[in-house]
Amino acid sequence: MGDDLKDFEPWLALWNLVPEGDVTSMPVTRSRLLPVRAGEQPAMLKLAHSPDQQRGAAIMAWWGGAGAAPVLAFQGQALLMVRAPGGTLLPLVQAGRDEAATAILCQVVARLHAPRGSAPSIALPLENLFSALLQSADPTLARARGVASGLLETPRDLVLLHGDIHHGNVLDFGPAGWLAIDPRGLVGERAYDYANIFPNPDLASITPDRVANRLAQITQAADLEPARLSAWAHAHAGLSAAWHTQDGTDPAAARAMLAILEAG
Repeated sequence: MGDDLKDFEPWLALWNLVPEGDVTSMPVTRSRLLPVRAGEQPAMLKLAHSPDQQRGAAIMAWWGGAGAAPVLAFQGQALLMVRAPGGTLLPLVQAGRDEAATAILCQVVARLHAPRGSAPSIALPLENLFSALLQSADPTLARARGVASGLLETPRDLVLLHGDIHHGNVLDFGPAGWLAIDPRGLVGERAYDYANIFPNPDLASITPDRVANRLAQITQAADLEPARLSAWAHAHAGLSAAWHTQDGTDPAAARAMLAILEAG
């Protein structure tokens, strides 16, 4: 096996897997993926780069294939899940079918939020995610910081959240339908899981008309109050901007969302 496969070798042996492609490194999470075959089942072997990613594997297993990709095995940093035969929702948006893509995202989130008993104990409180914004001294984020604080202090409808729903984290699994991957695994207000839809999948998606259309569609599909969902989108945009400041990356999408929401 080549050097790229070296870290995968223990898991390939443990689960009797056959590599079927090249190793891919994810640009944001830095986790690595390897397409494999588990017997007759096409699968994806993922090596998590961080404890957050490892927690996500356990969360996916808890969902049991209802709204999220089915998990075949997980241990330590390794996750083995069924491989999606199709792609992401990005082509739908690019083809001018934004409403169809948003409808699919809402359907997936609703399946993830369906009652299943107590959330896994490893899930973290949503407020933990917002530390970068809440601790930021950036004066341009003061309004978003206040919105986030108010929402987190008055939570509603607590559920196990995916925490990173967007057009690239929902894949076409053929007969099984559209399913989510790469959850963060948080407990918090269910409206938050819709907030990251607004600035995705790219900067071209962030226009006042598109934001307004998505807000109307999502609030109806998910039975949410428009003002509450808009507030969560505002808080998330501020959080995203704070993350970009920490990482030294381009905050254009987050800033564009903030400008639209703060002008409304």
